[in-house]
Amino acid sequence: MLEFRLPDLGEGLTEAELVSWAVSVGDPVELNQTIAEVETAKAQVVLPCPFSGQVTELLAAPGDTVAVGAPLIRVRSDRGAAAPSERRSVLVGYGPNEETTSRRTRKRSNPDVTVQDSPDITQQLPAPAYPDRPAATPGARALARELGINLAFVAGSGPGGAVTVEDVRHAVPVSAPVNRVRPEDEALPNAPRPSMPTVPTMRPDGGVIRPTPSSGETRVPVTGVRKRTAAAMLASARTIPQASAFVTTDFTASMELLDHLRTTDSFMGLTLTPLALVAKATLVAMAEFPGVNSFWDEENHEIVTKHYVHLGIAVATERGLLVPNVKDAHTLSLRELCREIGWLADISRAGSATPADLRGGTFTISNVGVFGVDVGVPLVNPGEGAILCLGSIRKQPWVYRDELAVRWVTTLGLSFDHRMIDGELGARFLATVASLLEDPLTLLGRI
Repeated sequence: MLEFRLPDLGEGLTEAELVSWAVSVGDPVELNQTIAEVETAKAQVVLPCPFSGQVTELLAAPGDTVAVGAPLIRVRSDRGAAAPSERRSVLVGYGPNEETTSRRTRKRSNPDVTVQDSPDITQQLPAPAYPDRPAATPGARALARELGINLAFVAGSGPGGAVTVEDVRHAVPVSAPVNRVRPEDEALPNAPRPSMPTVPTMRPDGGVIRPTPSSGETRVPVTGVRKRTAAAMLASARTIPQASAFVTTDFTASMELLDHLRTTDSFMGLTLTPLALVAKATLVAMAEFPGVNSFWDEENHEIVTKHYVHLGIAVATERGLLVPNVKDAHTLSLRELCREIGWLADISRAGSATPADLRGGTFTISNVGVFGVDVGVPLVNPGEGAILCLGSIRKQPWVYRDELAVRWVTTLGLSFDHRMIDGELGARFLATVASLLEDPLTLLGRI
């Protein structure tokens, strides 16, 4: 019997949340076949099986948080079980880690003992204590309690109509049963009768939405990207003393330059947006003010200045906010930046960004202008020193060459770690970015 454990997914990540299984007990699996999808603090990734055989046991349920090195699945090898001394790890993350999933404790199998197929758990279910209690496996009951799902409203697909873990996960609503009263309550004439539960519904990402009829509330479990984002933002607000600066600038010349570049062969087939030009101006200004590309190392009491720029681009997706970063952005041309930003945004929205795409950022740009917002005050990402916010670009009255004119205008905001970036440094950096965008031809002299 072979056991596959959660591998090390990189950058010190110690756990991942199981999103879904691609196999079931009894299914045959091939070498490198996708067996599960997990979500880390960085990305959603698929796991390939490092051996072939037949699935005998799934050791975690969708929604479980699994520690690195904890067992996920057991497979009966089609080549016979190997001796323990002959087994070799085919992925990192295998090791003597005694942690299992955060929601349940499972007994570890002895590799020297022959493993027999477990009898169907649904055949061992005791008769329900109350006639209105639906038949369900223990795992299904535990998951239903966590998700707040009434099992009476879940269609069972197990033997005898028993509700399984997979049924709870999909939370398929069926016709509402008639309200029943427990036998011991029949003797109480004034005993309150149970109210009709509310059928849970599903979010597009598979999460359960639980309406509360008495208060009109909706409760959504905090999982996945939202959970990781919340932890990062809480760490940012608690550990980074942040200051902000803003500047409003004439963006007309930049808009004209973008219009011209879109007609050239160099940008044919690319979607050239103002964000790409703002990114280029930011990188050029950063070469003059490298202190903004730093972070505070609390453990070693050091200010670490990076001599490379992995430029993070905040992307709104259905799963939540992701911040993939353009590696070595300071070495790229405007055309290359345009291509990389577009590609990262596409894979992030498609859910195919890898942990490598999402880790290691040194500076971030957030474009709230696409939502029609004039400016924002973003929080600095932990591990970075500053974040630039691009507001909406719109035509406004503007004094141009001592005359009132209609110009393209935008506002830039900069949030920064005030422990290492003084107000002067932050203001001068921001003013330089604005100046480059006001007269983008000056970029040519600094590239």
